[in-house]
Amino acid sequence: MIQGAGIIDYSKKFLVTTTAELKSIKKYLFNKSVNSRIEIFRSPFYYRLKKPILLAAIWGSFVLITVFFLIILLPVIPISEKYSMSVDPIIIKDDMGTETHVAIRNTGTNALTNIVVEYGGATKPDVIPILNPGEKVSLSPPDGSVLNEVQVTTDQGINITKEYRTPASISFVGNSGFGG
Repeated sequence: MIQGAGIIDYSKKFLVTTTAELKSIKKYLFNKSVNSRIEIFRSPFYYRLKKPILLAAIWGSFVLITVFFLIILLPVIPISEKYSMSVDPIIIKDDMGTETHVAIRNTGTNALTNIVVEYGGATKPDVIPILNPGEKVSLSPPDGSVLNEVQVTTDQGINITKEYRTPASISFVGNSGFGG
């Protein structure tokens, strides 16, 4: 029940701050000649609430759009591990013969040392003494290698075994191997 100024009426969900607003709300709520559902939105109390709600909606929309653009449009820089590398063994078989390459890239933030590349079979493995971050080395397996898979190990404990893959389409360029 509404008793005076400064009282919160939880049944009507209004915050009354002055006696004039209280009388205005009573007039619109309890006057039987007025449709209170429509007329309550014309009360001074409602007009006083419109501005903060509108401002909150505008600022909320602005914040949501800003966060959206920050998340979606800014480049996301992946955080690299200290010691990491990628190995890409490629085999190409056609009428001219078989062409194989093993590409090794240091994708970590520190240098890799004593990288041993074993091609399988009785062939001697290749050893790369040091591979700096971002550096890439392309190797060709020696004759007599078993061309099923490549095993690469480092002093830092990385051990990767990968099967040779055949690219979807790649053209040979003279004696330089494959190009594209």
